[in-house]
Amino acid sequence: MDSSKPGLHDTFSRSAQPLYANVKNYVRERIESGEWPPNHRIPSENEIVTELGVSRMTANRALRELATEGAILRVQGVGSFVASRKGSAPLLGVKNIADEIRERGHVHSAKIVMIQEEAATPDVVDALGLPVGSAVFHSIITHCENDLPIQIEDRFVNPSVAPLYVRQSFQNTTPNAYLTELAPISHVDQVVEAVTAQPWECRLLSISSIEPCLMIKRRTWTQDIPVTSVRLLYPGSRYRLEGRS
Repeated sequence: MDSSKPGLHDTFSRSAQPLYANVKNYVRERIESGEWPPNHRIPSENEIVTELGVSRMTANRALRELATEGAILRVQGVGSFVASRKGSAPLLGVKNIADEIRERGHVHSAKIVMIQEEAATPDVVDALGLPVGSAVFHSIITHCENDLPIQIEDRFVNPSVAPLYVRQSFQNTTPNAYLTELAPISHVDQVVEAVTAQPWECRLLSISSIEPCLMIKRRTWTQDIPVTSVRLLYPGSRYRLEGRS
């Protein structure tokens, strides 16, 4: 932020608007002019306090409201950035998130949080139509767009359909692409809800505990065989679903 501009502090003090509104306008002007392009890191609260001569409470309110309005993204422990257009996906489609990201001209990356065989819980037994006491494959993966986390994929897989699932590194493909090639989807059930993330999910997504999230619960079949049950979690400020009829 350029604090050398003459009269900046005086301009703020003479304005009829509250100080936090002046700070918001200052940030918005630089975004709208293109001086601060999408994904540009904007000054921190401390930098705003020092350079604009406002209180920390004023700086916090300005940045908080800009984030709520979708002008900036605040990534916990990292900083605040000019928001780009939200990623989106077809409302009823089952699309590979890596393809979505590449179609936007951005870079996809993924981090495996865990991938293992475990005893299926009663809910998973019901979801995948497995016998009681069965083993199931379970993976949790964080997907990023330009290094910004936009999805947690918490997936259970029927071992009889994908017996080598837990041996995959998923560095060059995604579970969606791998399973779709192995067992083409014949039909899908899915539910979309607004939720808040659990603490461990907030950490993986680098969001605050009050950020609203979009959750998709999805089951897929190949012919009449259940293949996978997955819970997809997206930060509401970074993602949306679109539909057309």
